[in-house]
Amino acid sequence: MPVDAFLFDKDGTLFDFAATWNGWAADLLETLSQGDVSAKEAMAEVISYDLERAAFNPDSLVIACSNDEVAAALAPYVTHMSLAELTDYLAVSASDAELAPAVPLADFLDSLLARGKVLGVMTNDAEVSAKSQLQRAGVLDRFAFVAGCDSGHGAKPDPDPLLAFCKAAGVTPERTAMVGDSLHDLEAGAAAGMRRIGVLTGMALREELTPHADVVLPDIGHIPAWIDS
Repeated sequence: MPVDAFLFDKDGTLFDFAATWNGWAADLLETLSQGDVSAKEAMAEVISYDLERAAFNPDSLVIACSNDEVAAALAPYVTHMSLAELTDYLAVSASDAELAPAVPLADFLDSLLARGKVLGVMTNDAEVSAKSQLQRAGVLDRFAFVAGCDSGHGAKPDPDPLLAFCKAAGVTPERTAMVGDSLHDLEAGAAAGMRRIGVLTGMALREELTPHADVVLPDIGHIPAWIDS
């Protein structure tokens, strides 16, 4: 069945996960810990971040969980902020992260639009972060729908935010592809009745994604060739 629409995850899909977020996390933990080494180590452990390598481990909750869930995990070690303040701080901080697009995004997205495809983004990050990053990457206007975990539709792996995209964009789930780098993305796609495209620009390995995807590609740049095939 033809695919009329593509709904993209953001981190690990539109943007390479490690290249975008490893350095950001090091700065975040340093700032939040306020010089308390034990607090920094505890926060690194709870989000599975290797301080020596300055890199997330593949099992980190940051990879797929929502901004709210990450804030809740860090909150016990950030005594100078309320949970609401920490949640907002994470969203604003993420908005300023140094971005590493997985491919030249403008050209890639324009190639899909030229084919008549409808495009959207659904991330478990906050909506303000998503829109800020897409704006800085110069591609926000390519998307008919951008939602985060706080946009009122829920968060992945629930299908509701994916179905909200279909409703907003006027497309059907069975003719829509969910594109993502994590099991949360693919599980949400399956629950919504969508095609599922896994990409390897996140932390998950091909063998982890393959049982849950219709196809696993090296990165989103291979989607046009997949359409043609």
